[in-house]
Amino acid sequence: MDEPLLRRELLRLGTTEAEIRAALRTGRWTGLRPGVYLETGDERLRFASTRHATLVEATFPTLAPGAVVSGPSAAVRHGLPVWGVPLTTVHVTRDRVSGGRGGPRLRVHASPLPADDVVDVRGIPTTSVARTVVDLARTAPFESAVAVADAALHRHLVTPDRLRDAVLAACGRHGVGRARAVVAFADARADGPGESRSRVRMARLHVARPVLQHPVHDDGGRRIGIVDFWWPDHGVVGEFDGRGKYGRRGRPGESAADTVVREKQREDALRSRPGVRTVVRWTWDDLEDFAAVAHRLPRAA
Repeated sequence: MDEPLLRRELLRLGTTEAEIRAALRTGRWTGLRPGVYLETGDERLRFASTRHATLVEATFPTLAPGAVVSGPSAAVRHGLPVWGVPLTTVHVTRDRVSGGRGGPRLRVHASPLPADDVVDVRGIPTTSVARTVVDLARTAPFESAVAVADAALHRHLVTPDRLRDAVLAACGRHGVGRARAVVAFADARADGPGESRSRVRMARLHVARPVLQHPVHDDGGRRIGIVDFWWPDHGVVGEFDGRGKYGRRGRPGESAADTVVREKQREDALRSRPGVRTVVRWTWDDLEDFAAVAHRLPRAA
């Protein structure tokens, strides 16, 4: 993949200021920040996370030695979902007790950085997954932090014990109480930010705690599927449909109509199982005002 276009390198190689302005004005290039550009058709521009990852890679070589990519920037480099976390600023931490500073493009944090908290991610020093999750949990909204923690556990990038150790190591830092709550709530079975957000909404609206990722089988023992949420005492299945936001995605070679038919057949099979009384489905849009969905789910005792 091509390196980002850096203004200083373009000028050094003979491109003029007028040519740079013309490329931006005509839409040939898109600026990530002043002095850093990508060709407008570059795939990295499609998502905030890939834009930010590119910005980190362009920014880090300009920093003095000792900087370690951290916070949201580290989460992006570890491939963790950063739903609801602003990605306009590159975050780094330096191993010192004071001297942090903020800006619209670069935020420098001052904090102790034990050797175990720093790993190499594709040639750039980055806080470990455990340290990254806890740092985000101290500063980000609870729902966003849970999505990050769930993903790290689900992908086996970190263990619950390692997260708890990282919370203990953060004692005395701002927001450690919030981080403790996030780690206690995190669950490796949650498969994606939509399910993580759903769990938070359920807890806030006093929905009974569900079983996550429950396998359902037919009479012959063949697995019908794995349901996102299951309330065995009430016979209720809950399914988060995250495809509604991005368009349905079927199997390779499968048409959208075939996907709809297959999912309908799956849901009918679920409803036919003994003990399953109802299937409740919701989408990204429903998460914005979850009360109507929560009303259809079992209540906490």
